[in-house]
Amino acid sequence: MNTDLNFWLPALIVASSLVPGLVIFFLREGSHRLRTTLNLGGAVVKLGLVVWMIWGVFHAHEYETRWTLAPGLDLVLQADALSVLFVTLSTVLWFVTTVYAIGYLEDSPHRSRFFGFFSLCVSATVGLALAGNLFTFVIFYELLTLATFPLVAHRGTPEALRGARIYLTYTLGGGVLLLVGTVWLYALAGPTAFTQGGSLGHVAAADHGTLQVIFVLLMIGLGVKAAIVPLHGWLPQAMIAPAPVSALLHAVAVVKAGAFGVVRVVYDVYGVDLASELGLLAGLGIAAGVTIVYGSMKALAQDSLKKRLAYSTVSQVSYIVLGTAIFGPVGTVGGVVHLVHQGVMKITLFFAAGNYAETLGIHKVSEMNGVGRRMPATTAAFTVGALGMIGIPPVAGFVSKWYLGLGSVEAGVAEWVLPVLAASSLLNAAYFLPILYRAWFLRPAGAWPDEHIPAARFETTSTLLWPPLATAALALAAGLFATAPYSPLDWAYLIARREYGL
Repeated sequence: MNTDLNFWLPALIVASSLVPGLVIFFLREGSHRLRTTLNLGGAVVKLGLVVWMIWGVFHAHEYETRWTLAPGLDLVLQADALSVLFVTLSTVLWFVTTVYAIGYLEDSPHRSRFFGFFSLCVSATVGLALAGNLFTFVIFYELLTLATFPLVAHRGTPEALRGARIYLTYTLGGGVLLLVGTVWLYALAGPTAFTQGGSLGHVAAADHGTLQVIFVLLMIGLGVKAAIVPLHGWLPQAMIAPAPVSALLHAVAVVKAGAFGVVRVVYDVYGVDLASELGLLAGLGIAAGVTIVYGSMKALAQDSLKKRLAYSTVSQVSYIVLGTAIFGPVGTVGGVVHLVHQGVMKITLFFAAGNYAETLGIHKVSEMNGVGRRMPATTAAFTVGALGMIGIPPVAGFVSKWYLGLGSVEAGVAEWVLPVLAASSLLNAAYFLPILYRAWFLRPAGAWPDEHIPAARFETTSTLLWPPLATAALALAAGLFATAPYSPLDWAYLIARREYGL
């Protein structure tokens, strides 16, 4: 048995949420203290292991867990700069979301089931982040689909079950195409390890047409979870899920898994040089640009706060895809850093939306008049997230858009990328600023729709309030200290240097 800690570290990071999740399934509903201990204990252990991995990867240490299932078919978990960035995001936001979910689901039924699948969802997300080849990625990608379905359907209402069925239909369909593309690529090129610069350099030029078709299959399969138009229809329907699940879907798990997969396939399977030579990046960039504008336009028409945020996610996640499609290191920095920036900003917005719903019964934008006076701390956090989405400094979203714009100039595609970024920012302002105006400057129309916590007490419970304040602070810090060592931007530069050999 291998006792090398460098061998076991990736597996231990996955197991730190998997094992508590499996135990939680067997707990009685009344085991609140033990369930909380397992949830938070697993999250703290995972944080510690990830910090260890960050230090090691930064200093070029190698961490790889490998099991051979059959000749030429290995299950591989490994750490590189890109995987560590996504694992860190998932781990930090899982911890914060766990605290939030404990407060949000207090006294609600089926908590053991919820937190069991919640932990499995994070385990699958971390597993695909650490996947060392396309085969391992597909396994965890499909496990993520299965683990999140019960979370979307958690409330058990007809609307929740319908939203969960739509989600499952879309994601399983995308998963089938991803699997077909993976098997086809394996038959053509053999094992497809994630390798800096790509692993398909040995494929003959005569197979380039086949590689183009496979790339399209992979992008459609990944594009479902990444909510690229027209594959995005499941995302607004899944908003029937509880707020912690919505936060998980948008900021940590599902949509990020799709976008992360796009980055992996372009950079570490095909390689940017081969992808550019095959003419694949232009189409991917156009799809991202259309999605960015379309999602923002749809968000304008939504009175439901969560649906407005959902269409905002459709738009914002495609910034990551756009940065991947912009051929050059600066565009890579902009896309990769937005993987983190969008996560912390969007989870802040969904936490705040959940607070409005749980405290005052607010579900619609039209119900938010004066809510900033009633819930100032929550609304301050929402304001930070919203301004970041628009791209206003010093919030992290400005950094992402700045580097995407610079990357488009470097790559010679500024004539269409800059207008897309400008249009998106204007549309972001058009659907976020009216919310802030209502919240801070208008008087309430009357009684709140369904007030659960009297105004005489603090605006909401501490377990619901501190998570959005913490993530809003992270969004500000990522912008204010963007150039600091180990910051998301610094790590994105590390990834770009290794991908482009700078």
